[in-house]
Amino acid sequence: MSSFDKREEGFEKKFAHDEELRFKANARRNKLLGLWAAEKLGKSGDEADVYAKSVVMADFEEAGDDDVFRKVRKDFDAAGVQQSDHQIRRTMDELLGTAIDQIKTG
Repeated sequence: MSSFDKREEGFEKKFAHDEELRFKANARRNKLLGLWAAEKLGKSGDEADVYAKSVVMADFEEAGDDDVFRKVRKDFDAAGVQQSDHQIRRTMDELLGTAIDQIKTG
């Protein structure tokens, strides 16, 4: 195996590893977001866990975060929860940082 092939293989492994971490961080962020939103919606216990899972599942509708945002926004609107779009998106960003930290620390 040439030096070039070894470097290429190393880059491919790093890319796959980074993508796996990104997927895990987004899934964890969505769960944390779901639990945060569940609290705002007055849900607790098993009901909050079920809601958090529904937020995680919403992320599989399309690429990006808009599907998750729309679910939470729609649910807040239906329940009369007062949170601006900016507040929801800011919380999503903050929770992504939390999720990355949690994954890094194991």
